[in-house]
Amino acid sequence: MAQSPSLPPFAAVVVAAGKGLRVGGETPKQFREYRGKPLVRHSVERLLEAGAAPLIVVVAEGADPHADTALEGLSGYTLVTGGETRQESVLAGLESLVDSAPKHVLVHDAARPDLSGEVIARLLEALGDHAGAIPVLPVVDSLAVAGAQGTMEGKAERESLRRVQTPQAFRYADILKAHRSWPGTPDAGDDAQVLTTIDCSVALVQGDESLRKITFAEDLMETIIVPPMRVGQGFDVHRLVEGEELWLCGIKLDHSHGLSGHSDADVALHAITDAVLGAVAEGDIGTHFPPSDPQWAGAQSGQFLEHAVKLASEAGYVLGNIDLTIICEAPKIGPHRTAMREKVADLTGLQQSAISIKATTTERLGFTGRGEGIAAQALVMLTAI
Repeated sequence: MAQSPSLPPFAAVVVAAGKGLRVGGETPKQFREYRGKPLVRHSVERLLEAGAAPLIVVVAEGADPHADTALEGLSGYTLVTGGETRQESVLAGLESLVDSAPKHVLVHDAARPDLSGEVIARLLEALGDHAGAIPVLPVVDSLAVAGAQGTMEGKAERESLRRVQTPQAFRYADILKAHRSWPGTPDAGDDAQVLTTIDCSVALVQGDESLRKITFAEDLMETIIVPPMRVGQGFDVHRLVEGEELWLCGIKLDHSHGLSGHSDADVALHAITDAVLGAVAEGDIGTHFPPSDPQWAGAQSGQFLEHAVKLASEAGYVLGNIDLTIICEAPKIGPHRTAMREKVADLTGLQQSAISIKATTTERLGFTGRGEGIAAQALVMLTAI
């Protein structure tokens, strides 16, 4: 995956070597399913998308089969065996990066799946002035100091306290030196604390409430209260030109002109795809399948729609219905409507009865009226799983 143009180069270490048994069962929590995929996969995918290279996933001895299954189909990461403590596991991950010697490295807990690019950007920016940077949140509750007898012995001043999250960002040479010099006891539960032992400064940057740590069995359930339904809309336009194939709703139509675009230019599927992506706030087709990427040249747009439906599922939603309007003077859509509904149903998993495909003209007004192009508008409703 290409390095994100908005972020400087960085490596990453995902720590997934813990026993993770407080969620119950024999399988460590990092390999248990969360929102439709293994917990560790969320973090690895987010870091790869942000451009992490190299990316190290540290697992316990003998856990490689679990990790291989959880990360099946992904590339760009390397498994490394960790140690008995978290500090030893982080050190193992850092040591594996010696040959590549990155300038910056992020250390992240696999149990914090909801990692945003904004947090990563803030952390890396802070490394311009500091050897380390950590995401933090304010403490909003009152704090009490507990005595040995279970009574309140004093009050802690919350104004000077912060809740610490991961990933934590470091200049690689400094954090490697700090971990190498760590005495071994006590165990270092926080890498920023390790860094401060060699007199390096650690910047505090704004964290994210969604970066909560998955700890108990109930945390593996859907932790965000989602609305019972969401609505999205999509609109797309493509030019009609000679010498191109005409694809609408995944069906190839015989016509004197075809739609021009980087992919197959299926304006109808593009509108539906953008509607689904919009409903779950996942950007648009260009975000996921940029026209600047040659691998999508001539691609079938059905795979774009399948990807959007998959993202909706991961967010906790299924498609409820689709209402599509195709705007053109020609060709006539009516004769192809049944085949179009069948194809869209196949791509989305919906019943045909939940798919409406309509066509209209603009009474020969505008670019569609002049036969210069075809437009499509889609509305979709998603319902919570």
